[in-house]
Amino acid sequence: MKLLRVGAVGEERPALVDADGTLRDLSGVVPDISAALLAEDGGLARVRAAADGGGLPVLAAGDADAEVRIGAPLTGIGKVVCIGLNYHDHAAETGAEPPAEPVIFFKAADTVVGPNDTVLVPRGSKKTDWEVELAIVIGRTARYLPSHEEALAHIAGYAVSNDVSEREFQIERGGTWDKGKNCETFNPLGPWFVTADEVPDPQALALRTWVNGALKQDGSTADQIFPVAEIVRYVSQYMTLYPGDVINTGTPAGVAMGQPEPKPYLRAGDVVELEIGGLGRQRQVFGQA
Repeated sequence: MKLLRVGAVGEERPALVDADGTLRDLSGVVPDISAALLAEDGGLARVRAAADGGGLPVLAAGDADAEVRIGAPLTGIGKVVCIGLNYHDHAAETGAEPPAEPVIFFKAADTVVGPNDTVLVPRGSKKTDWEVELAIVIGRTARYLPSHEEALAHIAGYAVSNDVSEREFQIERGGTWDKGKNCETFNPLGPWFVTADEVPDPQALALRTWVNGALKQDGSTADQIFPVAEIVRYVSQYMTLYPGDVINTGTPAGVAMGQPEPKPYLRAGDVVELEIGGLGRQRQVFGQA
């Protein structure tokens, strides 16, 4: 299923995109697409039964390509766990050694915005960067998972994420990476939350980014240093993962930081478009904070 939330900020309603690409209203079935829904026994099964049964109303806005705001596909996110330097080609372009274990940092849940919302370049920023990433959405409480099979069983689905970063704040200003990752609007998510059954192999997904129409990133999750199952298993050894938690799994080569001088960092007015095969496409016009 492709689940999403549509409407003005704070007024989103739950919806799905059916096999014909039509936007269907789920507000008569569930109150929202939320962490609480994922935690509920049979919550997603109830949505699936309603979808399979037919009769879900078409949203007044029309089909999924209509001009309607799409919000983040999930609400009630507890935490956003991020994995750094997780593609061989990205580690190479930054001059870093591939890590022996996953590099973990965090984004606050309040950085998450809709996939096409305006992203704000922070005040004083000189090095705002793009990063297309596969996001994992956790569906079951996970702690000390023993195997990759168990890890995959705890995944509810996947989404497109833009792990927007300010490289000077992240790397050159001391301390941890977090202050270069947690500026407002720095995690567009969506358009859809795609349930795991529609992604049979998360290590075979194409990721692409365009900036002002020019292709910048063209990679595959096959190049991940630590695959999806290992990321979930590993992270569960160090923290409890709850339904609705999100894990950003790293970005392939092609970010601004890895390009020749002068590096094409983002400014207000730039347009960034991102997509992952089968998971949808984002488009952000950058503004100034």
